[in-house]
Amino acid sequence: MQNRTYDVIVVGGGIVGVSAAYHLAKYGANTLLVDRHDTGRATDAGAGILAPEMSKGDPDTWFNFAVKAVSYYPELVAQLAEIDAGETSYARCGMLLVAATEDEIDDYRAAESYILARQRERGLPSSADLRVVDASEAKARFPALADVHAAIYYQSAARVDGRLMAAALHKGATHHGLTSRTGNAERLLLDGDRVVGVVVDGEEVGAGAVVIAGGAWSHAFEEQLGVRIGVEPQRGQIMHWDLSPTETAAWPIVGAFQGHYIVTWPGGRVVTGATRETGSGFVPESSAVGIREVIDEGLRVAPGLARARLLEIRVGLRPYSVDGLPVLGPAPGVDGVVISTGHGPTGLQLGPYSGKVAAQLALGKAIEADIAAFRVARF
Repeated sequence: MQNRTYDVIVVGGGIVGVSAAYHLAKYGANTLLVDRHDTGRATDAGAGILAPEMSKGDPDTWFNFAVKAVSYYPELVAQLAEIDAGETSYARCGMLLVAATEDEIDDYRAAESYILARQRERGLPSSADLRVVDASEAKARFPALADVHAAIYYQSAARVDGRLMAAALHKGATHHGLTSRTGNAERLLLDGDRVVGVVVDGEEVGAGAVVIAGGAWSHAFEEQLGVRIGVEPQRGQIMHWDLSPTETAAWPIVGAFQGHYIVTWPGGRVVTGATRETGSGFVPESSAVGIREVIDEGLRVAPGLARARLLEIRVGLRPYSVDGLPVLGPAPGVDGVVISTGHGPTGLQLGPYSGKVAAQLALGKAIEADIAAFRVARF
């Protein structure tokens, strides 16, 4: 026996799910957000680098979507500020991509050539915004940096704290009428080839549409939907450090060529990470080898962090898709179900916009983004 019926139920309260819930509620849909609050959710651990222009060879489909996603941030942050939804942490801080050691020079040159060629082709960003800089300027912008061999700087790169952004989106969604429930979405309720609700902790809850945004746990609905959701957990370990009394708010993000990064925050907080442990399973725990990897890489690129005091270690399970592209779009063969997951290490970069697109799809609205390459049927 079904109790209350909603226009849309969103399964999963990470950055994608809470964004979908926010946009649905803002559009006026009667929306329920169901979330288990799983330990190891990627949103709670992510560093939040917003700089697709510094990507080093991702497919055009991903890049074009990422540019739309990041350009949407200022509008979304302004919306949340209008309703006093709290601190989002979004800020433009700049980003350096560096060849920290000699063995990275060839990779750096290839990346620099690719990034600058794309800049020329698009006519964006401007040459003042994205440009090659010398080692002395790189060091001046990030004083803890090694004496690098080469660097490129993107002034408009931004950062966001996943926990704060998700909390602001949830508060904003609640302002617009969202209902939230802590619980386990056990299975979908189907009437033929159409979804009519979700079973939550044994209770049938009706809905006209369902958005599945369960991150690395989204595969739980594969059997019912009759599709493969090609996503698995990829563990990421990151470390938060305290460099106070040094103020690091104006220091840029730093990326090099071993898959790691450094992100700075106000008050001397510096984040180094992250491991990319595909095949980790659902084990959101730190490890000696992971911690050593993060520390060694951080000090290789920025030896000036050697005096930093450890604040905490965060571990997240990224929803990593087998081809590196998001999974976004309607579930084939089951009307009313939208899937949005698989954002991997770029969940905070893409997530708020993906949530908006998922909300639009659930309500039958037109979307602006090209998501053909993200359809789940590709698996």
